[in-house]
Amino acid sequence: MHEACGVFGVYSPNEDVARLTFFGLFALQHRGQESAGIATADGKRINVYARMGLVSQVFSEESLSQLTGYIAIGHNRYSTTGSSRICNAQPIVVGEGDNRIALGHNGNLINTSHLYQELSEAGYTFTSTTDSEIIANLILASPGNNWEERIKHAMKRIQGAYSLVIMTKNALFAVRDPMGVRPLCLGTIDNGYVVASETCALDHIGAEFVREIAPGEVLSISANGLESSRIEPQRKGLCIFEYIYFARPDSVISGRLLYPTRQQMGAILSEEYPVKADLVLGIPDSATAAGIGYSNRSGIQLSEGLIKNRYVGRTFIAPDQHIRDLGVKLKFNPLPQLLNGKSLVVVDDSIVRGTTTPSVVKMLRKAGAREIHMRICSPPIRFPCFFGVDMATRRELIAAQKSVEEIRQYIGADSLGYISLDGLVKAIGLPKDSFCHACFTGDYPIPVQLEMDKLMLEPAATTP
Repeated sequence: MHEACGVFGVYSPNEDVARLTFFGLFALQHRGQESAGIATADGKRINVYARMGLVSQVFSEESLSQLTGYIAIGHNRYSTTGSSRICNAQPIVVGEGDNRIALGHNGNLINTSHLYQELSEAGYTFTSTTDSEIIANLILASPGNNWEERIKHAMKRIQGAYSLVIMTKNALFAVRDPMGVRPLCLGTIDNGYVVASETCALDHIGAEFVREIAPGEVLSISANGLESSRIEPQRKGLCIFEYIYFARPDSVISGRLLYPTRQQMGAILSEEYPVKADLVLGIPDSATAAGIGYSNRSGIQLSEGLIKNRYVGRTFIAPDQHIRDLGVKLKFNPLPQLLNGKSLVVVDDSIVRGTTTPSVVKMLRKAGAREIHMRICSPPIRFPCFFGVDMATRRELIAAQKSVEEIRQYIGADSLGYISLDGLVKAIGLPKDSFCHACFTGDYPIPVQLEMDKLMLEPAATTP
């Protein structure tokens, strides 16, 4: 399972906005590692610089120095619609003159094909294969006396998940879909304002958190200050996986700091699936906090029995087949001296396709583990996500094809326990109807087509 994207924006006449955006994107790197980009505006023009790679690989002192102005937006991408190539890097810039905007998008639309056909017939052309460019052009095509009206008109046409940062030559907009699927927050810095996917990005640049952007809200930041308007919110649908896996543990979403929330998931797992064991291991880094929670509640000693190589996946050098066959050995290395002869509780955030977990279990057994009891911080994932998470198709989801006992046998564990949905909701401490939990239940907040192709617009690409 791969993260959603990260978006960031800043309006501040007193700051080096490109540099602030660089560090904001650096804090949001976990949300997307395919490409990164920054666009700036100085009241007269919009400049953009976007490339494939990590934030630290994309930008240099030279590239940042060319991004002048007092407004900036930035984006880290993981592809959910459109392939991983340079034409799909964001921010996307569309339009000309006073009708020119830059846009960064976290989420995914479910009526992409329909809108693409409609805009194409109206004469709009596309240089990417993303739904983000469709959103940008739909805003241009929308009626209204100002940008707020045009954005709200477009919001009534698009279906799905979207947290947006939008920039004109003299204003910044933060937009969140009426279900509030993806997080988006507002902060202040000196005499300016910052918006970001997560509060951790505010912390890193010394900004002060003000509030979350509300579902259905269009927030305008300009020389006139803050102006807010909303379209009618729909059924609440905050992605519950933000709490389990996506967001950083030092971020706050809906008033909940994620680190103790994840600890509570582990504690509830220990109540729902107790077992006698010698050690508890939390798979680093996503299940580290949950492992601590399981250990604290169960009284079983916590151990750092797996060491993670945190630089795996941060290179453009592709492994050959032999290296690829080594699998998670590239990512994790066990400590046999600690694990030999021990009965282990291994806490992980999720099992999606079931391709990684068997390798982890096999590795731990090779390191000498006597028993392995897997405990998972999410309920079984039986349905795909259409709202900004590149998870898998339903036929690829192991829990859609096998029972829990069959999964246990497949991964080679001595026991397997998934947290219940009620237990997960209890750990977070918010009402169950606050969330989209369709990946567990199939109850989508809006109707979806159960088989959608993230590459649906690829034949339309005009840029290699």
